[in-house]
Amino acid sequence: MKLELYQIDAFTDKTFGGNPACVVPLNDWLPDHTLLKIAKENAVAETAFFVDGDDKIHLRWFTPEIEMDLCGHATLATAHCLKSILNYPKDEIIFETQSGDLTVSIKNDLYHLDFPSRMPISSELPDIIRNSLNIKPIEVYKSRDYMLVYDTEQEIENIKVDRQMFDQINLDPGGVIVTAKGESCDFVSRFFTPQASILEDPVTGSAHCSLIPFWSSRLGKNKLNAIQISDRVGKLYCQNKKDRVIIGGKAKTYSIGNLWTE
Repeated sequence: MKLELYQIDAFTDKTFGGNPACVVPLNDWLPDHTLLKIAKENAVAETAFFVDGDDKIHLRWFTPEIEMDLCGHATLATAHCLKSILNYPKDEIIFETQSGDLTVSIKNDLYHLDFPSRMPISSELPDIIRNSLNIKPIEVYKSRDYMLVYDTEQEIENIKVDRQMFDQINLDPGGVIVTAKGESCDFVSRFFTPQASILEDPVTGSAHCSLIPFWSSRLGKNKLNAIQISDRVGKLYCQNKKDRVIIGGKAKTYSIGNLWTE
């Protein structure tokens, strides 16, 4: 079977920036084990598969290891694929997902993702995570992911992870966010996933479901600009809306091709 395959860099306006995601349109759902094999073969952090319905688009996300319950950058990539490549006629796309209906609005090449808010609460950090980091946090919180707060952006840049130790913990499907107040933006972050083929996710939209309400409360403002300071760098335009967050970003098409399944 021949399928279309699009690779798109999300949360950036430059090729080789942001977070790469593959997008595969389907007429009907393939078996889960086939979707997982495709995601593994693509070897990027997330592959998005979608089936176009009457009013909504059914969307699922797979890492090379598992199906995810929520993914920001692959949702943005799918919206970009639909709008800029497949000529989707509307400026609002409703995705039906494991995390409920997610709306993406498009205006002036900016994609606004309407996602659930996940305000983190104060928590204890497992010793195995603490000991795997070369710099220790000053505060620890948790929602789906652990969120570790640091004093400065420089500390976030300098964090190193002892992968052998870090991979001993299973946070499926979560990970570890490290964050601090930004120097040229409101806040910065990085994101690490134990036991994943890709240790550091370049730009993590779903992590901002927790980062946005936290920093909105901490800084006393509802509109924030954020940068995920991985090697590829991602820019996010954020808004806190009570039980929802708006995560804005741009995208750039990297490649268009095909794949063949059995």
